[in-house]
Amino acid sequence: MFSKACEYGIKATLYIAEQSLHSEKKIGVKDISKAIDSPEAFTAKIMQILSRNKIVNSAKGPSGGFFIPKKNLEKIKLSVIVKAIDGDDIYVGCGLGLSQCNEEKPCPVHDQFKLVRDELAHMLTTTTLLELANGLDSGLTFLKR
Repeated sequence: MFSKACEYGIKATLYIAEQSLHSEKKIGVKDISKAIDSPEAFTAKIMQILSRNKIVNSAKGPSGGFFIPKKNLEKIKLSVIVKAIDGDDIYVGCGLGLSQCNEEKPCPVHDQFKLVRDELAHMLTTTTLLELANGLDSGLTFLKR
């Protein structure tokens, strides 16, 4: 459902969010890419998108890197990350990829896919980075096997 870039973007943001729970330190692209099993150059491009969209903050210099102020963790929803990287297509696209699928002229899976899409939209717009970072921090969830 998500592009590879979006998957990596979500993982990178969650990794930074988890690190932000305990410290204000900035995390470099190399460490992020290693933590989420992503190619470094691809991770750098994704981090630029996340930074440009004010999802993560960045600082330049020898002690620079990416960070999320702890106070922002509860404000940032997963939907913001998805929109920044993949746009809004996940909320409106056809389950079979047909360009003409709509309420008046539905594809064979239109009604069932609409239910799934609506559930996904609800999850993305209500889930915060803080919730997910707490799961990672407690060991109940993981980003990398």
